[in-house]
Amino acid sequence: MNENPNRKTPRRKFLQQAGAAALMSLVPEAVRIGAWAAGSDAPEKTEVKIGFIPLTDCASVVMASVLGFDKKYGIKITPTKEASWASVRDKLVNGDIDAAHVLYGLIYGLHLGVGGPKKDMAQLMTLNHNGQAFTLSKKLADAGAGDVTSLAAMIKKDKREYTFAQTFPTGTHAMWIYYWLASAGINPFRDVKTITVPPPQMVANMRVGNMDGFCVGEPWNHRAIADGIGVTAATTQDVWKDHPEKVLGTTADFANKFPNTCRAMIMAVLEASRWIDASLSNRMKMADTVAAAAYVNTSVDVINQRILGRYQNGMGKTWDDPNHMKFFNDGFVNFPYLSDGMWFLTQHRRWGLLKEDPDYLGVAKQINRIDLYRQAASQLKVSVPKDAMRTSKLIDGVVWDGKDPKKYAASFAVKMS
Repeated sequence: MNENPNRKTPRRKFLQQAGAAALMSLVPEAVRIGAWAAGSDAPEKTEVKIGFIPLTDCASVVMASVLGFDKKYGIKITPTKEASWASVRDKLVNGDIDAAHVLYGLIYGLHLGVGGPKKDMAQLMTLNHNGQAFTLSKKLADAGAGDVTSLAAMIKKDKREYTFAQTFPTGTHAMWIYYWLASAGINPFRDVKTITVPPPQMVANMRVGNMDGFCVGEPWNHRAIADGIGVTAATTQDVWKDHPEKVLGTTADFANKFPNTCRAMIMAVLEASRWIDASLSNRMKMADTVAAAAYVNTSVDVINQRILGRYQNGMGKTWDDPNHMKFFNDGFVNFPYLSDGMWFLTQHRRWGLLKEDPDYLGVAKQINRIDLYRQAASQLKVSVPKDAMRTSKLIDGVVWDGKDPKKYAASFAVKMS
C-alpha cells in the first residue's frame, strides 16, 4: 500500500515537533513572546555594531554589552568607539555601523539633509536626560564672568572675539549653548564665534586658549575643573529640566529591514538603562566600567560624582542636583516623544539651519519609531505614556508643548532673521 505523502505518521510528526522545539529553545523566551513579523520574532541580524562617542551617557549601550543583556534578547552588541560625531554620521549613512549612541539633533538634521547627506533616519529610543554643562574658561571666571549674565555684560563691555564650542552643528550641545547664550541676549552667530570640536578634544583646546567656553557632555566639564582650566557656569538641566539628550539612532532602511533586531536592541539597552538607575552601587559600577580606556578613557573620579548628582562648579560652590543625568527614571527617559524631536527642528529653524518651516509633526512621526519602542517596552513591562507630546518650561520662561511649532520657532527675540 502506497503511503499518502501528505499524511504524517506519528513518528514523523514527533520528530518534526521535537526539531522545532529544539530550534526554539535556542531563542531566548523574552524574544519569542509575540509574533513580530512573518510569524517569527527572532532577530534578523544577530550581531550589531553600535557606535558611541567617549561620553558618560554612552553607558547604557556599553552596559548592555558588558552585562550580557544583549545575549538575553538574542543579539550580540559590539560597541565601537568613534572619534567624532561626524564619524558617527558618516558610518551610519554608509552602513559601517548598524546603530549609534548619537545626538538627537544629528539624526533629525540628516533626515532633512542638514549637517550631512540627506538620509532617512530612525530614532529607536532616548538614552538619557540631563547631564551636560556649560564650561567657561578659568580666565573668564577669574575676570568676573562666572554665569551667563555676567558673561553677557563682559562681552558688551570688553570688545574682542569670544569663541565658544559645540560638538556638531545640528546637535544637542549646539542647541543648548545657543539657547543658553540667547537667554541673556547674546546672539551666538553675531555676538560671538562658534566652532565645532569633538567632545574628547574640548579640554585640550581650552587648555591652549582656543576657546572661551564650550557645551559638552560629561565627563569633560568636570575634567576641565579637575585640571584647573575651566568652571561650570550652568548645567543643561538649568536650561531645560529633563531635556532629551542622546538617542539610539539608526537609518530608516535598517529599522525597516531588521525590525526584530531593533526591538532586541531596544530591550537590551532599556534593561541596561533600568539597571543603571536602580541603585547607587550600580551607578558606581557603571562609572568604573565606562572610565576604561576602551570607552571614555578617563579617571573614575571624574565620572562618578556627577552621575550621582554631586556637583561643584570650580568656583567654590558645591550642590546636590536631583536633576542629574538619568538613564531610565521609570521609563520616562526612554520614550521617544514626538515633541522632543520637534523641538530640535524649531531650533534648527530659529538659527537658520532650516530655511523654511518643515512639517514638524510629520517629520517627527517619520523618525521616532514609537511603534518599535512600545512593542519592546511592553515585553519588559515598562510603562509608556499615552500622549506622545509633553510640556516643558525652559530657562527663559517660554513653554514648549509641540502644539504650534511654527509660531514657537518664530517667537524668539534672539534668532537668525
